[in-house]
Order: sequence, then C-alpha cells, then structure tokens
Amino acid sequence: MTAEATRDAPSQKRLRADAQRNRDRLVEVAAQMFASDGVDASLEEIAKRAGVGIGTLYRHFPTREHLVEVVYRREVEGLCHAAEDLAREHPADVALELWMQRFVDYIATKRGLATSLRLLLTTNSTLFSDTSGRVSGAMRSLVQAAAAAGKIRADVDSSDVMHALGGIYSAPNTPDWRERSGRLVKLLMDGLRFGARG
Repeated sequence: MTAEATRDAPSQKRLRADAQRNRDRLVEVAAQMFASDGVDASLEEIAKRAGVGIGTLYRHFPTREHLVEVVYRREVEGLCHAAEDLAREHPADVALELWMQRFVDYIATKRGLATSLRLLLTTNSTLFSDTSGRVSGAMRSLVQAAAAAGKIRADVDSSDVMHALGGIYSAPNTPDWRERSGRLVKLLMDGLRFGARG
C-alpha cells in the first residue's frame, strides 16, 4: 500500500464514491463538449464544467485519448441499453424511432471524436473489437421486433436502416445539423411504416 493509500485508508469508501462521481461527471461533460466542440475541446473547460480541478481530470484520464476512449465506450453502452429500455416501455415502432433519434446524439459525439477515434483504431485493437457489432445488434433487435409486430414493413433489413442512418454521419456540420437529422429520422420511419400490416 502506498503512503497516499495509507493516508486515505480511514475514509477510503467515501473517497471512492466521491471519485466515482467525479469521474462520471467528467465523462458526461466531455461527451457533451466533444459533441458540440469536437475532440479539441479544452480539457480545462471540461474540468471546470464538471466542477473539478484539472488535476482531478488527469488523475482519472492521463491523456486525451484515454478520455476519448471512455467517452466512446460510454456512448456505445448507453445506446445499447437505450434499445432495451425503449423496447420495454414503448410499442415496437415507437421504440425504434426513439432509438434512432438517440442514435443521432451518438453520431454527434462520434463526429466530435473522429480524429482521436482514427488514432485509437491504430493503437487500441480492443476498443473496436469490444464495441463492434453491439450497435448494429441493438438496431437489429428493434427492427425485427417492429416488423414482427406489423408496425413496419416485413421486408426491412436492419443493415439497410443502419446504412441510411449512417448517411447522417457524413452530412455537413451546419448549425441546423441536429434538427435536419431529426427530420430525416422521421422521414425514414415514414418509409419503414409504409405498407405495414399493423
């Protein structure tokens, strides 16, 4: 045990909880800022908005790439959990549409992380192997459920829907990008519902 760990031992449980809250808040704020400002968002500003000092940020995330990786994993996890939650709480077609709107937020963050994600792709083989297929799997389960319920066309292939949503990623990053992306999701859902038996 280090001298620092020994010093903190009497209140270790409380400090651990505080540290986890700080870390969670840093990741939440970083995701928001990467989505709005890109991967070059100021780490000092992230720490400030999270209500902690820059030293706390660096204790949790020694490099910008480490923070980017954690934010990316968080976004993937959130998107996959959202699919499960929405499927339980809404009719199948509504769950699919709400999830696709949530996917737009995921894309916004991913666009902000693009430069660092390309770097991580060459240096961290586990990041993409761990997350590969999880998002498309979540999409597939929602599409299949909506088709089985007769809420969307029975001939819909989830990979086609994913390709259509992927087009949002490459759209110009204009001030109204999110609004336009939301409209595109609605148009896509109209097409999926057309001809459904339900």
